[in-house]
Amino acid sequence: MIRPHTLFLDVNETLLDLSPLKISVGKALGNREDLLPYWFSVMLHYSLVASAMDQFEDFGTIGMAALQMVARNLDIDLEEAEARAAVRPILQLKPYPDVLPALEEIRGAGIQLYALTNSSRIGVRSQMEYAGLDKVLHGWFSVEEIAIYKPHQHVYRWAALQVGVRIEDCMMAAAHGWDVAGAMAAGMRAAFIERPGQQLYPLATRPEVVVSDFQALVRVLI
Repeated sequence: MIRPHTLFLDVNETLLDLSPLKISVGKALGNREDLLPYWFSVMLHYSLVASAMDQFEDFGTIGMAALQMVARNLDIDLEEAEARAAVRPILQLKPYPDVLPALEEIRGAGIQLYALTNSSRIGVRSQMEYAGLDKVLHGWFSVEEIAIYKPHQHVYRWAALQVGVRIEDCMMAAAHGWDVAGAMAAGMRAAFIERPGQQLYPLATRPEVVVSDFQALVRVLI
């Protein structure tokens, strides 16, 4: 296959392992660690609501509000400070074991690497530095800069403009079906990383690359 000039990378659940967040969020929800995906879905849902209403709030703020909503459904009165403490571990997540070695190979092959995330500018910097990804990426972009969330098509087009590369020469790698669907709708190529529990959106075009992890992506791209 033709190598992309630039590879954009989703962050949460794609590059970074959410296990510590599963523990903290689960504890806040009455020791229900199984509710992490539900909380994440509620957070994503209301990020899209914010985009639709043109009333942007940063992802962390939406995450805290979503956690309080989920807690109320369990008859748990979660104070704002408690919600903030529960989501704070998202800033200190480790990369999956396959990530760093694979990204080093991909960068060594001459492909530009940028994170593209719904996290805030401060948040993604903290995440990249803690995970050691700042040493291998060429940079990162937060949707906070344009006040609209992925998977809106504008985000992917904007990201391509920031690096000065035609969108068709860029590829989005993500473990979320909604993310790769948004990228492809915008005209970007896409690679789906099959992290456990993640599925492609059946009503969207299938991405040209579907792999189990980043080591498998290396074998496809290089």
